[in-house]
Parts: sequence; structure tokens; C-alpha cells
Amino acid sequence: MQPTAYIETSVVSYLTSRPSRDVVIAAYQEITREWWQDAPDRFDLVASALVMSEAGAGDPDAARNRLEALESVTLLDATSDVESLANALIDAGAVPRLAADDAVHIAIAVTNGIDFLVTWNFRHIANAAMRSRIEQVSRQAGYEPPVICTPNELMETNDER
Repeated sequence: MQPTAYIETSVVSYLTSRPSRDVVIAAYQEITREWWQDAPDRFDLVASALVMSEAGAGDPDAARNRLEALESVTLLDATSDVESLANALIDAGAVPRLAADDAVHIAIAVTNGIDFLVTWNFRHIANAAMRSRIEQVSRQAGYEPPVICTPNELMETNDER
């Protein structure tokens, strides 16, 4: 059985967007494209209705590209447990109230026992200062949190091939 990876919206956005002139963003885009090529062979890729909603917003052509990229990804349900954990993350200050959707992404991954939450969202999800609080709240609620990481952190090295 392969490990599971929750694809947060920033990943599919970087995957499908036009190349950026910003060198950092361009690097993230390239890393995401490289990771995505092998990811389905290495992980069971999952997302949620929230990812689909966010991916479907904005420019119609860009939205269509994002949604097409997600066609083969399994969607997870958002249960009452998700709502409870998202609220707990916000109440504990692990995620700001203004970033409630980010708390929902985390809660969906946590309550479904996902191995990796893959994101480029450094502000509220892949944030070293918040990660310990996210993990603490998740464990207090009786869950083992996923590893929160970027596609770069899940790349295979040449030694592994």
C-alpha cells in the first residue's frame, strides 16, 4: 500500500499556472511539475471538495486546467470531525481565524489519517512556527497529524531510482 498525499490547492495552482518571471515561484512551479510526474506512482493522491472549489475559482481557462489536473485524485469527505478539528485549530491559534479554509485543509488530512499534506502555503500550513501547534492540537483530538511538506521535500533522489 502506498502512502497517501493530500494535495492542497497551492500545489495544483503551481502545477498548471503559466511560468512565472519571479525566480522563486518559477522554481516552485518546476519542482511541482517534476514531482507530479512521479507522484501517482509513489502516492495515493487525495484532495477534497474544498480543493476542487478553490481550484475551480478565478480565470475560467486556468480553473479548467487545475480541475483537469485533479481528475484522477480521490476526494475525501469533510465530516463533522473535520469541522470540530478545524475549529480547535483556530481556537488554539494554530491557524488564524482569517485562514479558516487552511484549517479545513489540515483537518481533512488529519481526520482521514493522511500521511503527507503537500502544500506551498508557507503562511498558514507549511509554517515551522505553527507546525508544532497544529501537531499538538491534532494529537489532543486523538489523531496523528500528517507530515506537512512541499513537493520538493517528497522528491525522489537519483539514488532511489
